[in-house]
Amino acid sequence: MDTRDKLLEIYRRLLAHYGPQRWWPADDPFEVVVGAILTQSAAWGNVEKAITNLKKADALSPATLRRLPTDDLARLIYPCGYYNAKAQKLKAFVQVLGEEYTDDLEALFSLDMPQLRGKLLSIYGIGEETADSIILYAAGKPIFVIDAYTRRILRRLGLGPANESYAAFQEPFTSNLPPQTCLFNEYHALLVRHGKEVCKKKPLCPCCLSSLCSAQFQSG
Repeated sequence: MDTRDKLLEIYRRLLAHYGPQRWWPADDPFEVVVGAILTQSAAWGNVEKAITNLKKADALSPATLRRLPTDDLARLIYPCGYYNAKAQKLKAFVQVLGEEYTDDLEALFSLDMPQLRGKLLSIYGIGEETADSIILYAAGKPIFVIDAYTRRILRRLGLGPANESYAAFQEPFTSNLPPQTCLFNEYHALLVRHGKEVCKKKPLCPCCLSSLCSAQFQSG
């Protein structure tokens, strides 16, 4: 089975097992951006608590986040951890959004994908995974998000690259699958679900992907 067929078979099995994930859960694209920043090194349940706090404080808008004192913002997002650093990251994003795009996310997202990715990566606190999450889930552009769950699953399925870089893990998806936002969205969400529930650091074998997993891993 070549890489393309294996990736498609993985997707089919995960979708059949878990069903559609309907990810990212948010009311609007700006909330997706905020969630993508807050979810760095955090469980999603804790991010939801932080976003709920922002909503209750009527602070989930670019202008309000800019006006809000950093210490107050940090207190609101406390549940998601690293709250002081993340408050600075949110501030950095809304500062750029206001100064360069007059708080118009659509104007930012109208950039072609390489330009958009470059702009996001130039903002303090936004790395490759966060940038790609924003591009895929908020801007609706077809880029594949690579996270710790995806890396772990690809390695165990014999698809992990020799080069451990982010781009090397991304390449099999972008080179072998059609560049469809809905496909990349669902596929990534399914990998996250599988990584959280089954393909953990200590995996709960067997699973729906067992016959595709390397014999060496299954016997180990």
